[in-house]
Amino acid sequence: MCSSDLEAECVSFENAYKGQLEKLATGPNPGAALAAPVKRYEALEDVLGRVISFAGLLYSGNTTDPAIGKFYGDMQERITAASTHLLFFTLELNRLDDALIEKAMQEPVLGHYRPWLEDIRKDKPYQLEDRVEQLFHEKSVTGYSAFNRLFDETMAALRFKVKGKMLAIEPTLNLMQDAKEANRKAAAEALARTFKDNARLFTLVTNTLAKDKEISDRWRGFNDIAASRHLANRIEPEVVDALVASVREAYPRLSHRYYKLKAKWFGKKSLAHWNRNAPLPQVPMRTIKWPEATDTVLSAYGAFSPKMASIAERFFKDRWIDAPARPGKSPGAFAHPTVPSAHPYVLLNYQGKPRDVMTLAHELGHGVHQVLAAPNGPLMAPTPLTLAETASVFGEMLTFKKLLNDTTDKKQRKAMLAAKVEDMINTVVRQIAFYTFERKVHTERRNGELTSDKINEIWMSVQTESLGPAIELKPGYETFWSYIPHFIHSPFYVYAYAFGDCLVNSLYAVYEKANEGFAERYLAMLAAGGTKHHSELLKPFGLDARDPSFWQGGIGVIERMIGELEALG
Repeated sequence: MCSSDLEAECVSFENAYKGQLEKLATGPNPGAALAAPVKRYEALEDVLGRVISFAGLLYSGNTTDPAIGKFYGDMQERITAASTHLLFFTLELNRLDDALIEKAMQEPVLGHYRPWLEDIRKDKPYQLEDRVEQLFHEKSVTGYSAFNRLFDETMAALRFKVKGKMLAIEPTLNLMQDAKEANRKAAAEALARTFKDNARLFTLVTNTLAKDKEISDRWRGFNDIAASRHLANRIEPEVVDALVASVREAYPRLSHRYYKLKAKWFGKKSLAHWNRNAPLPQVPMRTIKWPEATDTVLSAYGAFSPKMASIAERFFKDRWIDAPARPGKSPGAFAHPTVPSAHPYVLLNYQGKPRDVMTLAHELGHGVHQVLAAPNGPLMAPTPLTLAETASVFGEMLTFKKLLNDTTDKKQRKAMLAAKVEDMINTVVRQIAFYTFERKVHTERRNGELTSDKINEIWMSVQTESLGPAIELKPGYETFWSYIPHFIHSPFYVYAYAFGDCLVNSLYAVYEKANEGFAERYLAMLAAGGTKHHSELLKPFGLDARDPSFWQGGIGVIERMIGELEALG
């Protein structure tokens, strides 16, 4: 189907069903009558997803080719134009009376879609009248989207003077992990100078977006500053509250304890903030060839579950992985689910570092999850954000444990453990501190505009609390909130990282205690995709995310790793 035919099909769908759903729901055989447009909608979503996935993956492989760039841009425009004709469908479904939907779902043909229908109806209480929704959508171009763009373009254009060189933000931030302290310090000071010079702009952007969100939340009827994020994540506020409380209570046993130990390794009582992520002294990192990395991950997966390893192996045999680093290729790594009628793809930039092996394990975990969930179809295969990282982080943990067990060199083992602990602290402690910062900023904003000094004060308070006395926050650090893009693009998103990491740690704690039948239950959880709530998915493991003790299991995994590091000296 070419793009013009696809758009015509979307127009045909709109013409056939817009304004007709209530009639179908109140007529004879309502289940079958509504199932017909749902199936047609699902099929269209699959084709739309297939087209944009192909274009996006092609572009990721070579972002510098003008022809590929044009193709990707053209496809984005055409898919957007086509999908506009489908927007009415879920809005109109949600306007149907609950009793009508429930009656229709008694027929198996529509009952099959119950998880998806119930999921989209969670948004119903917060939907506004159609013309208001349209106004919100159109005004976003000159509202929050404009300020998002201003932030992105400003941050991309900033240059940081480090030892006479003018650097962009990414290489400057990378220097914060340089082997030489002089380079780390110079980078930190350059960041501080430039952030301070642009404080008025970043403060304006922060104030404006916080107010924009308050207006939207007030109109939609959300009763808490983070409620819209919780809804989008399909997670209850009390679950997030339990996570946050558990992590904050554990700060002294996690970050405070680890950074005290790290300071000792550097022969100091405390570390300046630019040394927080410094590599360990006198620990050379070995290069791991691709075949060894492949064998390591597959054997780690296989020891846990032969089925999991078999699925992962397909990515190598069927060439679903683009691994080598090359000019023009998209940076970083990802696992793209594409659509259920196709198969996932993994993109890496593999360079042989131990961290690269962890990345391979991480993305393959996503890939296995995507393969297992695909039979649920385009509408029910996707997994909520808070559970999306489960398979990836679990796969990473399995591989880390294998690498660690295979490492006999004391210095290498220590470096691996320290790197894993730092990753976990950055994911769990740091992200919860970010969430705490956002809550305080958005709460204060409701009382009026915040000055740069006030935002700096809030930032320093949460960072001091989370990092502890072994990290010395030098002058200039007070502005480091400025560059965190999540605060701008997706308020309150950050706790999802901590949720995913702690969830996996809690699961792994169960696995370590009694692993009989665990693998089967775990794969069944992944295969559920988006058809079940997290409470249903965790029940077979005897876990309840609303219980603070659930999070203690995950936190305990990090504590034990720190204990092992202490034993190594």
